[in-house]
Amino acid sequence: MPFERLISELRRKGHRRLVVLSGEPHWAQEQALALREQLRGDWLWTGDDAPVEPSAAPKALSNLLGREFLHAIFDARRGFDVSAFAAVSGTLRAGSLLVLMVPPLSAWAKQPDADSLRWSDAPEPIATPNFVHHFCRALAADPDVILWQQHEPLHLPPLPALPDWQPANGEPQREQAQILAALLDVKTGIVAVTAPRGRGKSALAGMLLNNISGSAVVTAPAKAAAEVIARFAGDSYRFMAPDALLASPVQADWLIVDEAAAIPGPLLEKLARRFPRVLLTTTVQGYEGTGRGFLLKFCARFAGLQRFTLSAPIRWAAGCPLERVIADALLFDDTLIDRLPKGEVQIHPSVPGDAYTARLYELLSAAHYRTSPLDLRRLMDAPGQHFSVAAAGSELAGALWRVDEGGLSEGLSRAVWAGFRRPRGNLVAQSLAAHGGSPLAATLRGQRITRVAVHPARQREGIGRALIHNAQRHARLDYLSVSFGYTDELWRFWQRCGFVLVRMGSHREASSGCYTAMALLPLSEAGQALCRQEHARLCRDAQVLSAWNGEKIPVDARWEATLNDDDWLELAGFAFAHRPFSTSVAALTRLLQAADAPVPALRGKIEGQKEDAALGVELGLSGRKGLLVALRRETAQVLEALDRPRCRQLKDTVLQWQFFQ
Repeated sequence: MPFERLISELRRKGHRRLVVLSGEPHWAQEQALALREQLRGDWLWTGDDAPVEPSAAPKALSNLLGREFLHAIFDARRGFDVSAFAAVSGTLRAGSLLVLMVPPLSAWAKQPDADSLRWSDAPEPIATPNFVHHFCRALAADPDVILWQQHEPLHLPPLPALPDWQPANGEPQREQAQILAALLDVKTGIVAVTAPRGRGKSALAGMLLNNISGSAVVTAPAKAAAEVIARFAGDSYRFMAPDALLASPVQADWLIVDEAAAIPGPLLEKLARRFPRVLLTTTVQGYEGTGRGFLLKFCARFAGLQRFTLSAPIRWAAGCPLERVIADALLFDDTLIDRLPKGEVQIHPSVPGDAYTARLYELLSAAHYRTSPLDLRRLMDAPGQHFSVAAAGSELAGALWRVDEGGLSEGLSRAVWAGFRRPRGNLVAQSLAAHGGSPLAATLRGQRITRVAVHPARQREGIGRALIHNAQRHARLDYLSVSFGYTDELWRFWQRCGFVLVRMGSHREASSGCYTAMALLPLSEAGQALCRQEHARLCRDAQVLSAWNGEKIPVDARWEATLNDDDWLELAGFAFAHRPFSTSVAALTRLLQAADAPVPALRGKIEGQKEDAALGVELGLSGRKGLLVALRRETAQVLEALDRPRCRQLKDTVLQWQFFQ
C-alpha cells in the first residue's frame, strides 16, 4: 500500500505529514476510517460525535497535553477549531499522519462554520472566506501536503532525500545539556526557557529536578500539563497548584513553573518573587496563545532574568512537514518581530487579506501573550471588526483593533439592564446597561478597542496614542471604549488618551488576576452625557465598591447617603428583576441607612459582611440562590415601607421590560 510505504519512510526520517480529505461528509469519513483500518496506530479522532475510540471533543483537548499518539483524524467538516487542530498536531510522534477532513474546497469558503459561534458574536454560524482562502493558499504552497479530493486521483508526493533520524534516548540532548549545566550553576534569580512544542523543555525541567541536591516544588496551570516533568524527575517531583502554592507557607530552593504563560501574570509574579531560584518554561509559537509576548511583556519585569531557548525538536526531526504547514497556516512564525520598523510612520486602515495581515497578527501576539489562533479567526472573518496600522514603509510599528458595539433597540437595552436578556457580543455596551445606571445605554453606538499594539523597538514614541486619536477623529460614533485588567500603568496610558473610567468589576478575572475596568472616550453629545452619568455614579459609589473589592478605585470618591431617583430605579431592578447584587450594593447600602427595618439577610450581608454560606445557614436558607431570593424579597419590603405607590409603579415598569419587540 502507498500509505504503508510512506509511514515507513516517515518513521525513518522522523517526520509527520498532513493528509487533507476534501469532499462530501460521508466520503471524507469513509476514507478516514479506511486509513484507520489499514495503518496501525492510536488514531485519536478529534471531533464531536466521533464514530470510534479513542476520541476527544475539540474543547477537551487541553486534557491531552503531555500525551503522545501515533496518527490522528481531525473532523473540520462542519466547523474548524484551529487551536484544537494545532494541539492535536503537538501530540503526534514521528511517523504520524494527521488526517484533516474538510468540505469540498470549491464550497468550503461559502459554508457556515459552526466554530464561528465561539468568536464571531453572530447569532448563527457564519461563512469564513478570508481564513479558508488563506488556509488553502498555505496548503497549496506546501509540496508535502497530501491533498486527496473526492472525484480526483490520490497523489502522494515523494519524501526528499534526508538522513535517517536518531530519536532521543532519554539522555539530555546537546541544547538541553548546555542549559541544564547553566541552571545547575544558578545561585539566585529567575530563568526562562522558551521553545516551540516538542523541543523538550518540560523534560529539561524534570532533568533539573533529578540533578539538584536541594528542595523544589513544581506548579503548572493543570497537574496533567506537568506529567512530562514528573516522568523525568522521578522521586524529586512535588506538585502544587498555583493558587494553593500562593496560599501556603511552602518554601523551597527551586520553583519550577511549566507553561508559565498560561498562569495569570499577577499570580505568577508573586510566586516568582517568593523563591530564591525560579525556572519558567513556556511554549512559544503555540496554540495556547503565548508567543513572544511572554518574553516581551512578562519577563521584562524582572531585572537580571536569564533567558534560554530550545530550537531543535526532540519528538520529531527538524524540518517536519506537519509542523511547517501548521506554522504557516496559523501564522506561528514569530521572527517578523525582529525586523525593525524604521522611519516615519503613517496611519491608515487595514483589512483582512491585505499585505499587513500576517504582520498585524504577529505584532498583536507579541504585544499580548494570550493572543491565539481563535483571535486569528476573529481578525479575518468576524463581522464588525476594524483595523488601523501605523506603517513604517513595509513594516508595522503599531496596530489598533476595534469592534463595533451597541446600537441595540430601546426595548432590548432595557431588558439587558433588568437582567432579562444577555444577547451575544457587545461586551462594554451590555455592561454599561447591565451594570450601569442608564437602561438605554446599549442603544448608543460605540467601538471597543480590543487590542492596541506597538512594536517593542518603537514604544514610548506616542504611536499607540496616535492610533487612538486617529480613530477618534474618523469615527462617527457615540464613544470609543476599552475593557482591561486594571493596573496603574495601563490606566495611566488610557487616561493620557482621554478615556474616563466608568466601571470597575467586582471580582478578579482568572485570566489576568486583575479587576476588570471599563473606560469611555465620548465622541458625541449623547456619548458625553452617558460618560458623565456613569463616571458620576462610579464616584458616588466608589467608597462602598472599594470596601467590597478591597481595591482602591482611582476616582474622586463622592459618597452620598441620600437615596435619589437612580437609586430607586436600581433597587427596583434588584428587587423585582435580575440586577446583580454586586451592581446594586451601593444603593442597597444607602437603602439600609434610610430605613430601620429588621431585614436580617440584607443587614447580615451588607452591614455584617458575613459570608454567603454562613449567613444562609444562620437564616435557614437553601444555598446562595435561597439567600439571593431573600435579599430581593427584603429589598422589596423596605421599598414598599418607604413609598408604596412609587415602589408599585417602578415594579410594574421594570417587569414590563421583559416584554419587548
